[in-house]
Amino acid sequence: MTRRIRLTVEYDGSAYCGWQRQLNGPSVQEELEKALSRLVGGPLTVTGASRTDAGVHALGQTVHFDTESRIPAEKFSFALNTMLPPDIRISDSREAAADFHARFSACGKTYIYRILNRPHHGALQRNTHAHVPLPLDVGRMDAAARLFLGEHDFRAFMAAGGSSKTFLRTIYFSQVTGENGEVRFTVSGNGFLYNMVRIMAGTLIEIGLNKRETSDIEAAFATGDRLCLGVTAPACGLTLARVYYPGEALPSVSSPPGPFLL
Repeated sequence: MTRRIRLTVEYDGSAYCGWQRQLNGPSVQEELEKALSRLVGGPLTVTGASRTDAGVHALGQTVHFDTESRIPAEKFSFALNTMLPPDIRISDSREAAADFHARFSACGKTYIYRILNRPHHGALQRNTHAHVPLPLDVGRMDAAARLFLGEHDFRAFMAAGGSSKTFLRTIYFSQVTGENGEVRFTVSGNGFLYNMVRIMAGTLIEIGLNKRETSDIEAAFATGDRLCLGVTAPACGLTLARVYYPGEALPSVSSPPGPFLL
């Protein structure tokens, strides 16, 4: 009997060309499919909730696959973690309904963008944080981040190469915090365009450096002009923290996401 198995996957994306299997380098999907195929004794394809880019990390990537294996669903995580590279780990495995789809069943996601804000970059944070050596005005960045809340046309926040045909997205939570030299931008929404969070983060960084005004975000919504916004922030700072599905509480201003152990 065929079963559908749901995995929650953590990975450090530094060594990979992204989540999706590609010809030009190793991917997280490829490593996971190789391990699963060895485990069940035959070829197997997995589907992920988000096609994270090269260098982007995940704490809560969701994946599904179908199998006739008799391995108990909760044991897949233990078995796979003995076979996967150390920068990929399965934090949870469970049986899912036959109609569950990691990508199309998703109703929301939370991303976290991390910045090391001190004169010199850190040895331990070089793969997980962007580095901004000049002081950031966190209060100004947070005020600007609140402008993302609600439903907007985010076409100006999509990088070239994006394939989305619709641009309306709803943001449930958007906040910038700072502590001990680390600045975090946390954002939750019903969906995100190609490089949308990194463009948001890059714009907030420029606002925090007083190189750009909060009104530029409003102008981008009104005009759809990418030139109103800041540069795309480096991939290394971005982590997919969680994917939400029907029946799971979505974040809001009054019910923040997390906390996440990053």
